[in-house]
Amino acid sequence: MEFVAIDFETANRDASSACALGLAIVKGGKITAKHHWLIRPPQDYFRADFTDIHGITAAAVRNCPSFKEIWPEVKPFLEGACLAAHNARFERSVLQASLEHYGLALPAKSFFVCTLELSRHTWKLPKNNLAAVANYLDLPLQHHQAESDALACAGILLRAADYWQCTSIEGLIDKTGLRRIL
Repeated sequence: MEFVAIDFETANRDASSACALGLAIVKGGKITAKHHWLIRPPQDYFRADFTDIHGITAAAVRNCPSFKEIWPEVKPFLEGACLAAHNARFERSVLQASLEHYGLALPAKSFFVCTLELSRHTWKLPKNNLAAVANYLDLPLQHHQAESDALACAGILLRAADYWQCTSIEGLIDKTGLRRIL
């Protein structure tokens, strides 16, 4: 089982306003690496309600690199990878908007799978948000901290793979009907 779990935090409702990125790298069915970047978004506008959720302020990222500056380091992890995200459509929209803002292309041969969708299909919980599923599976989570969210997402996918007795993303897709989001 190989994939990269990904999570962004944003400064405001603009999808290109990524202010944090977390990755959890999974190889051989185990989390082998984790990465976290604070990012200076293109706009210096942070909504107070967003800051209340993730704790990141404009001042905290003022001297951090832009998404374009971290992209050469991030891109090799994403290219050709299955990218897992809880609410994958949102995470994909942030990645795409951030890349488009700087005139960069989406990583080649990558696709997303959604652990929100997977958890709904697998456990039938009353709530399937990241905090509820992580709590149900007893996964550690400091919610809305990008690295922690990515690690929890990776844990959810790995637990679902165990539940469905799958050793690959392809097997999990075949067994559950999980959709690829391109």
